[in-house]
Amino acid sequence: MPTQAPLIEMQHADIVSANTGVVMVREVDWQIGAGEFWIVGGPYGSGKTDLLSTAAAIQRAAAGHVCLFGADVAEAPEPEIARLRRRIGLVFKFGGRMFANFTVQENVALPLRYHENLGPVEAAARTESLLQMAGLTSVAKKIAGTLAPHLRIRIGLARALALDPEVLFLDEPLAGVDIHAHRWMLDFFKTRKAAGKPQTIVVGTNNFEPWLELGTRFGVLKHNRWLAFAGREELKDAMLETTATEF
Repeated sequence: MPTQAPLIEMQHADIVSANTGVVMVREVDWQIGAGEFWIVGGPYGSGKTDLLSTAAAIQRAAAGHVCLFGADVAEAPEPEIARLRRRIGLVFKFGGRMFANFTVQENVALPLRYHENLGPVEAAARTESLLQMAGLTSVAKKIAGTLAPHLRIRIGLARALALDPEVLFLDEPLAGVDIHAHRWMLDFFKTRKAAGKPQTIVVGTNNFEPWLELGTRFGVLKHNRWLAFAGREELKDAMLETTATEF
């Protein structure tokens, strides 16, 4: 029986910083298969954000190949890349890239209005379940920029799920929030997993510990290199060698 092709694949890809153009990670070979829950760890400044952005075709690799759903983004025309990007959701660090002067509901509805050309009434109706899922119903009419960090991250999560993406990237979703927000986020994904909702997920983090139970595949950015581990036990063996869970 043939093996299912990866949804996203990198071959010898060099990852560059969006800010400086410097190569952050060299020769990344990475396959993201359907239904996998990847946890990508590395210290601050190691290139996690740039790696995730490159895997989502928001940035271009300096060398090598990045394929989304079988298409090489270096060869695909921009309209095709834009179509492929719509199959991916991305929750930016610190709940970023939202419209601070929009309401919560308007932020979550934005992908539906932009990509599906829905009017405000129809988009609002479609966002009700997303707001409820993210625990945002009570603040739906509030201005997003006035809310606490943990709520802004939930806004980013609800917005990223609006188009029902096949792959969901989260860039340090636990950064800058308290332990209660940590528990909410982890419980959110545990609940979805228990409900049997199939989705491919990639989380960038500087600390593996909170994610060990959820993760099925693990990767580490260290010394400008990419290391991939088949599962928890292989990762734990590597962490014992370094005597640290934080990289």
